[in-house]
Amino acid sequence: MTQPRVVERFKKRTIWFHWIHTVAFLVLVVTGAILFFPGIGGAAAGGVTRSIHRIAVVFFVGAPVIYSVLNPRMALHFVKETLTWGIEDIDYIEAAPLYYFGGPEENMPPQGHVNSGQKMWQFVVLATGVLFFLSGLIMWFFKDTAPAGLFQWSVIVHDVAFLLAFLMLLVHIYTGTIHPRMTESLRSMWDGKVSVKYAKNHYGKWYEEISKGEGEE
Repeated sequence: MTQPRVVERFKKRTIWFHWIHTVAFLVLVVTGAILFFPGIGGAAAGGVTRSIHRIAVVFFVGAPVIYSVLNPRMALHFVKETLTWGIEDIDYIEAAPLYYFGGPEENMPPQGHVNSGQKMWQFVVLATGVLFFLSGLIMWFFKDTAPAGLFQWSVIVHDVAFLLAFLMLLVHIYTGTIHPRMTESLRSMWDGKVSVKYAKNHYGKWYEEISKGEGEE
């Protein structure tokens, strides 16, 4: 029996930010691959692809900047949440392999607004975002003035950051859209809501907090 989704997990502004940032990253993935492997894009690997890549960068960088200016409390909460790890996170990571392959759900420790797996994804997004920004800044604006060694290292850092982010994105897509135990995750990123059962099973600690009026927005 389908449970009514009445528990709000995400505000509309967060949902808009998520999709703008996601679409920008996917465009960067495609255009970046064409620039890195010119053969797969043929003639498109020239100035047009580079221009599209740079336009996507504006949205990729601009979206979190604007969101942080408009919602500084939530932005700080995101950073704090991402960098705060405890015993419950270690317990989750230890239990996660069996859980994701069908093990007992009750063996998973209660989680906050995001579980430890999602915190790993957030950490990768935050860390690679900083690396993308710094290395991309040098590659875009200081190509002709930066020392050759610094420019080459920027390219390497940019590529390594891309590989890390892309691999984690694949995991994020699988667990958020395909895994049978996470069926409400994708829908929650459209309307911001999950069912009470889903909230209790996946974010028990958070659900208990908001039920008492203590949770974060």
